[in-house]
Amino acid sequence: MTARPKVRLQPKHDARLRSGAPWAYSNEIAMSAAAKALKPGSLVELVDAKDVPLGTAYFNPHSLIAARVLARESGAKIDADFFRDRFDRAKTLRSKLFAKPYYRLIHAEADACPGLIVDRFDDVFVVQSGTAGMDALEPHWLEALTSEFKPRAIVIKSESPARAHEGLKDDARIAYGNLDQGVVVEEAGIRHAIDPINGQKTGWYFDQRENRAFLISLSQGATILDAFSYLGALALGALKAGAKSAVLLDSSQSALDAAAATARAEKLDAEFRRCDVMEELEELAPSGERFDIVSCDPPPFVRSKKDLESGARGYRKLTRLAAPLVAPGGFLTLASCSHAIPLDRFQTECAVGISRANRTARLIRSAGAAPDHPVHPQLPETAYLKSLTFQLD
Repeated sequence: MTARPKVRLQPKHDARLRSGAPWAYSNEIAMSAAAKALKPGSLVELVDAKDVPLGTAYFNPHSLIAARVLARESGAKIDADFFRDRFDRAKTLRSKLFAKPYYRLIHAEADACPGLIVDRFDDVFVVQSGTAGMDALEPHWLEALTSEFKPRAIVIKSESPARAHEGLKDDARIAYGNLDQGVVVEEAGIRHAIDPINGQKTGWYFDQRENRAFLISLSQGATILDAFSYLGALALGALKAGAKSAVLLDSSQSALDAAAATARAEKLDAEFRRCDVMEELEELAPSGERFDIVSCDPPPFVRSKKDLESGARGYRKLTRLAAPLVAPGGFLTLASCSHAIPLDRFQTECAVGISRANRTARLIRSAGAAPDHPVHPQLPETAYLKSLTFQLD
């Protein structure tokens, strides 16, 4: 194997890497002319200022997160066998957590595959690569997925703001096999048809599974308002479990059409409203319509630190609009998938919103993502999802 270039850290900037952090930032690296000239995504050997090896990584001189560690050993062979090992370990864990093969198989750094997301829908795999390094390694992880799982299809759905920071364009295509038989996911006893090419993210939000299950457990005989419903996993799951009625709000007609098709197939009766959800919530309050369970799972309001204050005000407003719609003794769940707003700030904004709606409440549950979305212990900021459930008086 051709010797890989070395990327050297600046003096006294190796402590984070030695403690297990999987990233090296651009300001921690000695950006020599040779380092700056490396092609984004190049495999490199990370070394400290004294040339002591720190591991094998891929490198992008144009990104804030310049180096991402693939292996702690120097000179590690990064090929299909490398990814087969990672995928096999991840599959073993998920098999202990879930009875059926519908889950996030690979969750980036936490599964030792930095920059790579793989969602599994039985024999169809949807992959999101967020970095130049993972794009460059595509032949290896494609071979590993194909040989390890014998899939019907592998879809690339690499669409995220992170790619722009890596100098990459979005990429959506079928990389292997075909989708002629469609793609489904099973949750709460319902089979949902999904569209991994044109749908949101990889087509489904596995991260909210346990949070939906909690609300579904409260739904017997209840009226449900599912705001930002997407494909209706919560509302339809609640109806299946014995909820009295459900209203789904979303701005996407295609998502509501898919949810309605699932409802018809399952013989479930729900109401589907295409709308600007915030406007609809504001208009509902004077109507007197009230619900036993109100769930609000919006898109991210805080995409980066610079959006924190405006996004925080957005969560406060959302809560203020949603709280009046909860029947006395009912439940309000508010979620944030914005990693840049801390849990304590999110909780504060929700509490203020409830107070400004002239309601009193108690927090009965605070949770994050499902266990197929593990958090790297040295990257607490990757615990992005926050879900708060209140009971309102």
